[in-house]
Amino acid sequence: MVLLQISEPGEPTSAHRPRQIALGIDLGTTNSLVAHFDGDEVCVLRDEAGRAALPSVVYFGADKTLVGHGAEAFSLTEPANTVASAKRLLGRAREEFSDDPYVTLTDEGALAYATAAGEKTPVEVSSAILNALRCRAAQKLDGAIAGAVITVPAYFDDAQRQATRQAAELAGIKVLRLLNEPTAAAVAYGLDADAEETSLLAVYDLGGGTFDISILRMREGLFEVLATGGDSALGGDDFDRAITDYWLAELGLSEPTAVQRRSLLELARRAKETLSVEQVVTFDTRALDIASDELNLSRQTLEELVANLIDRTLAACRVALADAGVARVDRVVLVGGSTRMPGVRTAVAACFDQEPLCTLDPDLVVAMGAAKQADILVGNRGDGEALLLDVIPLSLGLETFGGLVEKIIERNSTIPVARAQEFTTARDGQTGLVVHVLQGERERVEDCRSLARFELTGIPPMVAGAARIEVTFRVDADGILEVSAVEQLTGARSDVVVKPAFGLDETQITQMLKASYEFAAEDMIARQLTEARVEAEALLAGLEAAMRQDADLLSAEETQQLENDMRALEEVLAGDDPQTIREQTESLGRASEDFAARRMDRSIQRALTGVSVNALDADQS
Repeated sequence: MVLLQISEPGEPTSAHRPRQIALGIDLGTTNSLVAHFDGDEVCVLRDEAGRAALPSVVYFGADKTLVGHGAEAFSLTEPANTVASAKRLLGRAREEFSDDPYVTLTDEGALAYATAAGEKTPVEVSSAILNALRCRAAQKLDGAIAGAVITVPAYFDDAQRQATRQAAELAGIKVLRLLNEPTAAAVAYGLDADAEETSLLAVYDLGGGTFDISILRMREGLFEVLATGGDSALGGDDFDRAITDYWLAELGLSEPTAVQRRSLLELARRAKETLSVEQVVTFDTRALDIASDELNLSRQTLEELVANLIDRTLAACRVALADAGVARVDRVVLVGGSTRMPGVRTAVAACFDQEPLCTLDPDLVVAMGAAKQADILVGNRGDGEALLLDVIPLSLGLETFGGLVEKIIERNSTIPVARAQEFTTARDGQTGLVVHVLQGERERVEDCRSLARFELTGIPPMVAGAARIEVTFRVDADGILEVSAVEQLTGARSDVVVKPAFGLDETQITQMLKASYEFAAEDMIARQLTEARVEAEALLAGLEAAMRQDADLLSAEETQQLENDMRALEEVLAGDDPQTIREQTESLGRASEDFAARRMDRSIQRALTGVSVNALDADQS
């Protein structure tokens, strides 16, 4: 049978469908960019002065709001009204920024900046930046904008992704997808064109303030992120500080003034950039109050100063490779301005045993990749172009009886993903339960991060273990988590979209992963101990109830023996040996088997009381 395509009269066919306009937006901490793919090439859109980067700075004056370069001019004269690096506050908690004098709380308890224009939340600040990019695109492009792909750091969690999406919607931008920054870079290099090959690649992203590493696999037209890692406290700014500290030591300035340090930091940045193409740099510093007429720096000295910092990035690369379960990759992509340094490129080439791809501008590559993916998502997709799959950084699960964590979705699972698991009640007559959603790799609740709690009510009162409750975890393509619980008998349902109060950065996630490895043996013993205790306590509770209800089925000697065995189990429960507890539990279980059989016989007799044999025969027929 041949299927026909049906369309409304007058509607253009797919072959002549007008090309949709879509944007790729790199919403950065320091600078932001917007790009567009016209089907032939990616164009990073520039302002009237020819500048591609829009500083992620917003000035909120009493009578005007400025974004970008215009706002930067007020950073020194009106710092309270000039907001920079708002991205780091998206989805975060106030206590994480107690050292920022300009951050306050709104009446609703949300983070905000106190400005002359009133309180401005990080979402509103980010929205102003995104709106400026949207306006730039509207001026440069002819036609309505169908939507945009906005990039986010690989470690942005649910709250941070939600906040990014809210900022875009407030700016009047339809969000096609939130895309991990390293993944966007791989698309910019056209690696999605190898749709018929299976290959592995690493995206090494060293920006001004953070470092990210992603291991991806290209297979059958899909980009799949196998593992991510990085260091949120490491970037090009650390290189600048290393140079500045070196010069301060050379000058003998043990206590430099704020102006001296700021001047040297600016020279350090310029030196780092110059030494990417030159071997030596010299600055005339007679205009600076630093007791020297000139400063020098060689590329060799620079590489010695930052060698330990580069080594830290390589250590994260090795961890990511191990997490991905691969020994080597087929290609390496460099992203971020700091990767222009020859020392970085040489170290990365040695680490991965191959020359990295670095032909595109590392500052523009993320926006370029987002633009290509946006073009696909609005329906301009050509054959062989790839859709992308990312992963979640930490396992998601829920609390079970005894304070243990049952993982539903394991870390590094490809998203979008949905997993379901069946649970039951722990107590007789239980008519409700609290679903506690957790994130982390440890075995106990207190060692993981709490994401949300919600209640499921309407469970019919039954004996413990009889109810059937299906809990489903769904993570969409943007990394947003939804959890639902359904009682199978009545259909009672409850769910929640997880919006945690604050996010996790790379450092916190790295610490959690490190703790899971460091305490793996201890956690496993603790889990075994808790499970053994839960099983033992359930047996004791059930046996005590049974002996109260059907005590006449036991002789005095049998009762005494069971009570002795129960006391023996209670004694070992006070200890910390799971194997001993399990052995004693099994011993008590065997000792109570005859009693359980008698109770079963009695139950059957009661059920058959008053029922004739003929009635039974009729039922069977």
